Amino acid sequence: MNFASVRIITDDVNRLVEFYEKVLGVSAVHPAPVFAELVMPACTLAIGHSQTAQLFGAGSVVAASNHTVIIEFRVDDVEAEYARLKPIVYDWVKEPTTMPWGNRSMLFRDPDGNLVNLFEPVTEEAIKRFSGRH
Repeated sequence: MNFASVRIITDDVNRLVEFYEKVLGVSAVHPAPVFAELVMPACTLAIGHSQTAQLFGAGSVVAASNHTVIIEFRVDDVEAEYARLKPIVYDWVKEPTTMPWGNRSMLFRDPDGNLVNLFEPVTEEAIKRFSGRH
C-alpha cells in the first residue's frame, strides 16, 4: 500500500491552490474545476471544492473545520522558508522552534485555518530517523 494524498475540502479552491503553490513551489494540476492536485515526490496535496463533499457521504467532510490534523512538509532549511513565507502567511502559530523530538519546526494556518508544519530534522537522532525517507 502506498500513501497517495491528503485532500483538503474548501469553499474556495482557487484561493487555497494559489496559497499552496506559493508555499510548496509547485504548480497545481486541475483535472476538474472543483479539484486540484499539487504533486510532490513524496505525496500529493489534493484540494477539492465543498461541492464534492456529497460524493463522500452526507456530512462526512466540512470545509474549513479542521482542528485535529497537521499537514507536514520536511524542508532543507526552516529559517530560509520562514523568511520566504513571512510575507504571504498571515496566521503564524509558531515561529521556528526546535522541538523535543529533534525537528526545527514552524507552524502556520492556511487561509481555511488548516495547520501546516514545515520542519527540518536538526538533531543527530532526528536526522537518522529521516534518512532514507523521501
